Order: sequence, then C-alpha cells, then structure tokens
Amino acid sequence: MAVAVAVAAAPFAATVEAQDQTGNQIRSEPEADGGNWRHGASLFGDLKYPAGFTHFDYANPDAPKGGTFRQSAIGTFDTLNPFNIKGAPAAGSGLVYESLMTNSLDEPSSEYGLIAESMKYPDDFSSVTFRLRPEARWHDGEPITVEDVIWSLETLKKSHPQYNYYYHNVVSAEKTGEREVTFTFDQSGNRELPQITGQLFVLPKHYWEGEDANGNPRDFSGSTLEPPLASGPYRIKSVQPGRSISYERVPDYWGADLPVNVGQNNFDEIRYEYYRDMTIALEAFKADQFDLRAENSAKRWATGYDFPAVQRGDVVLQEFLTKNAEPMQGFIFNLRRQKFQDPRVRQAFNYAFDFEWLNANIFYGQYKRTGSFFENSELAAKGLPEGKELEFLEKVRDEVPPEVFTTEFENPVGGDTRAARTNLREAAGLLKDAGWEVRNGVLVNGQTGEPFTVEFLNDQPDSERILSPYIQSLQRLGIKATIRTVDTSQYQNRMDNFDFDMTTDMFAQSLSPGNEQRDYWGSAAADAPASRNTIGIKNPAVDKLIDEIIYAEDRETLVAATRALDRVLLWNHYLVPQFYTPVIRTARWDRFGLPEVLPDYGLSTSTWWWDAEKAAAIKNGS
Repeated sequence: MAVAVAVAAAPFAATVEAQDQTGNQIRSEPEADGGNWRHGASLFGDLKYPAGFTHFDYANPDAPKGGTFRQSAIGTFDTLNPFNIKGAPAAGSGLVYESLMTNSLDEPSSEYGLIAESMKYPDDFSSVTFRLRPEARWHDGEPITVEDVIWSLETLKKSHPQYNYYYHNVVSAEKTGEREVTFTFDQSGNRELPQITGQLFVLPKHYWEGEDANGNPRDFSGSTLEPPLASGPYRIKSVQPGRSISYERVPDYWGADLPVNVGQNNFDEIRYEYYRDMTIALEAFKADQFDLRAENSAKRWATGYDFPAVQRGDVVLQEFLTKNAEPMQGFIFNLRRQKFQDPRVRQAFNYAFDFEWLNANIFYGQYKRTGSFFENSELAAKGLPEGKELEFLEKVRDEVPPEVFTTEFENPVGGDTRAARTNLREAAGLLKDAGWEVRNGVLVNGQTGEPFTVEFLNDQPDSERILSPYIQSLQRLGIKATIRTVDTSQYQNRMDNFDFDMTTDMFAQSLSPGNEQRDYWGSAAADAPASRNTIGIKNPAVDKLIDEIIYAEDRETLVAATRALDRVLLWNHYLVPQFYTPVIRTARWDRFGLPEVLPDYGLSTSTWWWDAEKAAAIKNGS
C-alpha cells in the first residue's frame, strides 16, 4: 500500500544517488470482523498495540518539548497547497495535515485511528465506515466534521489525477451518523480498500469555500502562498517563498495526547532551508546552517564528512538499517516513444550499463545491484517459478516473454574491460535484431535511416557523474545520448506530462503491495497525466497479475502473485535497474535525544527531541 500523492512530512528518507521520489507506506490489510468497530487493522494477524495502548514503543512518552529542528530541501517551492498539480509544494507540509488513520513504524502492516477513533467494514470489504473523534479540531477551533471528510474526498479526486486514480474505486461517501461517514466501493473482495480510504487526508471545507484576507474566493485547484488552515501538530509560522519555510508547534493541538502521538512532535519549531543542489547543501551543513542531513551520495559519504565538527564529536554519523522492501530505482524508458517499443532495444540498454565499474570507481563499493522490483524481501522472484507463482504465470503464458518460465532474471555483470566489451557486443546484437544498424559510426533505423538519439532528463547535477560513463557506453554503440538538466519545477512539469526519453525514477514498495501497483504499471494509468506509470506500461498480463495481488485472500497467495508480477516486469525490460543500499546514511549535529528503541520500518525524526545539554556543549565548542 502506498499513498498515491506523497505529502512532504517531517520524517525523511534518502534516495540513492538520484532524484528524490517519495512515498512508501506499509500496506494494511486486516482480517474481516463482521463489521465490528476496531481501533486499527493489521495484515499479519493481530495488531501489536491493543485498544487502550498508551504510546508506540519507539516513542519516548517523557520526551521534553522545545528547541528548533532545522532541515534542508533542494530546489525551490511556490505553493503551500500540496494537493494539486500546480506549482512546487513546500517541504514539510505533512506536519500540518492529517488523515483518518495513521501507520505504525514497528509493524510490517498496520493502521491506527487518528482523526477517526475507530473503523468497521463488512466481511466482503464492499464499504468502510469511520467514526470521527469528537475532540478533533481545526486550528481555528472548529470541529472536524463528516462534511469535511466527504468534501475532501470529492475535492482531492477532482484536483489531482493521482488522487482520482487512487480513490477511483470509492464511488460514494455519505453521512451515516452524527460522527460517522461511510465509503462505498464499486467492488467487493478488495481487502485493501478500507485501509486506502483510511489514508485520506481531511481538509477544512469551511476554509476552502471561504475568502482569503483580500476578500477573494479561495481556489483549491490553484497554487497559493497563503498559510492554509489544517489540523496537525504544527502550523506554518513564516514563509520566504522559494527560500525557507518554518513551522511552529500548536500549543493546544487537539491530538497531542492520542496514543499514536504521545512522545512525538517534540520540537517547538521545524524549519526547512532551501539550497540549489546537494553540494551547496553539504557546505551549509558543515557551517551549521541546519541540523540533519540524509546523504544520498556514496562519494560524499566516503570523502565529504572528515571535517573538524565530526572529528571532535559535534557531528554524529549514523547509518540506520530498516526492514522495508527496497525501492526499484532505475533508468526508465518512455514507452510512448516508438524507439523504445522493442524489448530487445531496452535490454540492450541494460547491457550497456556497467554497474560494477561504477560501484568500484564512483560508489566506493557501497551499493548492491537491484535485481527485483521488490528487492530485499520475500516478494522478490528467485530461481524458476513454481507452485502458486507458476499457476499465476500459466494463466498469462501467451502474453509474457518465454524466459519468464525458463530462465532466472539476472543483470549483466561488468567491472573490467573484457566484460564491458562482451556486454556491448551483446547489446549491439540485440539492437541489430531489433532493426537498428550502424552506418558511419551512427546507429540508425535500418528502414528509415533515422539516427537513434536519447535524452536523459535530469534535475540533479550530482547525477551527471553517473550518467556520463553510461552515455559513453551508449555512444560506443552508435547512440547519440545527451543529458538535459533542468530545475525541479520544470522537471516535475515534464514528468507530469511524460515529456522525456529516459530519466531516473524510483518506485517505493511495501512488504504488502496492493492497489498502488495499478498506478505504477497498470494500463489505465499509462496516459493519465501525473500518474506514477511514468514508463507508460500497457500490458494485459501485467494488469491481470496486479488484480491477482489486489484480490489475494491470504499471505501465501499475495507473495506468489507478487513474485509472478516481478518476473514479468523484469523480463519485459521496462527499465535499467540501478542500485540500492539497505541503510539510510545520516549526519546530524549532536543536539538531539533519540529513543532507545528505533522503529524497524522507517526513520522518523518526529520521535526525536531537543537536548539542551548537548546543544550547549556544541555552542561552547567543548
């Protein structure tokens, strides 16, 4: 389960050497309970935390409040409304907005009530009802109502294609009690829909249907720099458009004593400073301009942190290991371009990518090659298909590459001159078989004579050191490859409109995939602007396997269907897999306290707190 549109929150996660994509949340898939009210739901048996629990184990209920937590962001922003496709939203907006339910970070799949105190649904999962907390309030003191929830669903579906797609199975929302709202689905048997609906962000109807300070009607579909009304633990304190944004803790926050919030949201202020690129941000970090940095560059991690503050212990370097499935990150093809339609062409691009050389010469040996769309989990396809997985694949045998049944997928291995030459010969053979030939050193279409050109769209200058050697390999095949580096706003606009040849993209996965797979790979999402099917996959076999995942009735079936999908995606060569590291590399100025117990399935800074004694030691230079 993954949120269709990620709202920037306080917790962060580092990407690997490439662009920052977001949005991994754990799928929650409860057992049916005949429609009884429950405080949460879990996929794997019982919830870890029973009704009446006091706090999450990874939160310190005695954590002090106070201090300022300074973070960084790259690029710029021009809107404080993250719920439409206009503009670049400010970092940290997840601090002010809340959803009906919220997840736990120490269970592989769970949700607990936030705005909603409880939920219920019938055995066939055809609907879900939430009961709102009577104490839930907006920052202006008005209660959060069922009307707000209904308005939020309708407005989000109209304002953003991804929300419309994510909630397209929710056909109605109606008030069924004073504090109860019932969502009805267009299908039954989809065990994930109650939890997807629980992820709905709730927005204030009365605010958005009102007027701004100048007396003008507010437009939810537009961009705005007016600090919005919300209900979360923080509200916007100050804004310098494109440069910085600051949030202040709400002293009378309605949900401060909820079990899901105890020991969290401890800083009086959270501030984000914007920087042009990662190199400038690192220098600002060294100069103590912000407090915490997640390092996504192996080179910087290996060579950039030997400065005096580290040596004297004022800056702490720490790697956090999580148990999440690793995201699939790769060079994606835009299948809307005719030149990428032939899978042999796409496979040739994989042969031209020498990960082993990059890992040894640029990455300081810190990475592993990604070989699955569900890497580092039981969901990854291994060996040859058997059992239930084979049964699923037999249903689509005539629609998938034959290698799915005969050969375990493996990436080409490079690392030395001989291996590189061998791989390029394989690539050249595949291109020739696909109808391309070299004339005067240029790869051209054998029928039309059109040269093979490819532009890599990029928004991070750091990535050029990865792209450059790859482009040299492609040029040896006769392909004219170039890099187009643009600012973050232009990059997002071009991605939303699928205006690219190739780029780097990341597809975050949970340990329990579900409806989000439709948005990633489903045919219906391929032509929807701003969808996550950036590749443009339209494959009936993929659609059928996604349905097998969504309607799986038990864990064994889910795992088998996911492995089958993984295998089909890999053998269609929809992208060139890149690399991953199982740790989140961080550097922080040692001003903070951390709980003794850390969560297994994410890194959340919302449980940290300001340590005045540590902060004073840094200030005094001791």
